[in-house]
Amino acid sequence: MRVESEKLTTVAEDVSVSARRRIAWRLLPFLFFIYMLSFVDRVNIGFAGLSMTGELHFSNEVFGFGAGVLFVGLCLLEIPGAILAERWSARKWIALIMIVWGLLAAVTGLIRTATEFNIIRFLLGLAEGGFFPAVIVYLTHWFRQGDRAKATALFMAAIPVSNAFGGLVASGLLKLHWLGMSGWRWLLILEGLPAVLGGIATLFYLTDWPREATWLRVDERAWISSELARENQAKEAVGNAGSTFKTFANPLVVGMFFAYFFINTTSYGLTIWLPKIVQRLAGLTVAEVALVASIPYLCAIPAMIFTGWYADRTGRHKLCAVVVTVTAGAGFGLSQMPGISPAIVLVGFSIAAMGTLSFFPCFWPLPSKLLPPSVVPAVCGLLTLGNIGGFVGPYAMGFVTDLTGSQVGGVLGLVVSATMAGVCVGLLPRAGVRSASAP
Repeated sequence: MRVESEKLTTVAEDVSVSARRRIAWRLLPFLFFIYMLSFVDRVNIGFAGLSMTGELHFSNEVFGFGAGVLFVGLCLLEIPGAILAERWSARKWIALIMIVWGLLAAVTGLIRTATEFNIIRFLLGLAEGGFFPAVIVYLTHWFRQGDRAKATALFMAAIPVSNAFGGLVASGLLKLHWLGMSGWRWLLILEGLPAVLGGIATLFYLTDWPREATWLRVDERAWISSELARENQAKEAVGNAGSTFKTFANPLVVGMFFAYFFINTTSYGLTIWLPKIVQRLAGLTVAEVALVASIPYLCAIPAMIFTGWYADRTGRHKLCAVVVTVTAGAGFGLSQMPGISPAIVLVGFSIAAMGTLSFFPCFWPLPSKLLPPSVVPAVCGLLTLGNIGGFVGPYAMGFVTDLTGSQVGGVLGLVVSATMAGVCVGLLPRAGVRSASAP
C-alpha cells in the first residue's frame, strides 16, 4: 500500500509540473506580446512628443493633458471589462479591444490640433479600457495563487520591454519623412497597426478555460481545474464578502485602490515625460534621445521579474511592494540632486523605473490573495480605475513645468506619489481572506 501511495504521489507531482509548465509556455509569451503592443500604443506619445509639440505648437500643459486624458477614457470601462472577461469571454473581449484600439492608435498620427489630440487620446483610452483587467482576471483562470505573482511579473515585464523596444523603434521611425508627413506621425501610424493583427490572432490562439484546452492532456486539464476549484472553495469557506458594493467600501479595497492610483501617477509621469527630460540633458538628436530614454526600462526588466519570483517564493507580496516604492522614491530624488552629471541623473531614473515597475507583480496577487473569488473580478476592475493616475501624473508634470520653467518640481512630485503608494500598501488592514502562504 505504501509503495502504491508513493507511486500515486509521484504521478500527481509529475502532472502538476507538466501542467504548470505547459500553461506558462502556452499563455505567458502571447500575453506578454499583446500587452507590449498595448503599452507601446499607450506611451509612444512620449517619443512622438519630442517633435510633435514643436510642430503643432503645443505647450507642456497641453501636451501633458492630451497624453494623460487617455486614462480618463480608459477608466470608464475598467469594471465592465473585468466582469465581461469573467462572465462572457476573456478571449473575445481582449481581441475586440485590440482591434479597435489599434485602429484608433494609428489615427492619432493624423491629428492637427489640440482638440483633435484630446478627442483621439480619450477614445483610445475608452477602447483600451477593459484590456488590462481582462488579462488579470484571465490569469486567475489558469494560475494558482502561489504562481500568480510570477506569472503577473512575466506578463507585466512587457511594460519595461515596450518602453525599451519602443525607444529603439522610435529612434528609427522618427527619422522618416514620407508623403510629406513627419516621423512622429509615422511612428504613431505604424505602431498602431500590429495591434489589429494581434487582436485577430487572439481569437484563434487563446483559450478561455482549462476545461476547453485541447492543448493540455486530459489529466493536466483535470489537475489545474481541481486545484483552482479547491482554492476558490477554501476562500469562499472562510467568509463571503457580501455584496460587491459593500466590498468596495472595505478599507482593504480602498487602500489597494489608492496604492494603485499613486503608483500609476508615478509610472506614467515617468513614462510620458522621460524622453523630454532626457532631451534637456545634453545636445542629443531626437533619435538619440529615444535610445537613451530606453535605458531605465532595460534595467527594470530583470528587477521586475526577480521581484515577482521572490514575492511568490516568500509570500511577502505586501512587504516587497513597500520596499520597491521606497526604492523608486530614492531613485527620483537622486536624479534631482544639484550639480550631478547627466550619467548620475540617468542612474537615478533607472533606479526609479526599477522600483516603480517592480511594484506591479507584488500588488496584483493581493486581491485574489485577500478576497473571496466571487468579488475578485469586480474588485480588479475597481482597482484599475486607479489608472486615472495616468492622467494626473503627465498633466501635473506639464503644468508644473510650464509654471516653474523646470521639471524638477514635477519629478519631486513623483517622489511623493511613489512614497504614498508604499504607505497605502503598508497600512492595508489584515482583515480579509488570506492564503496560507501569506506572511
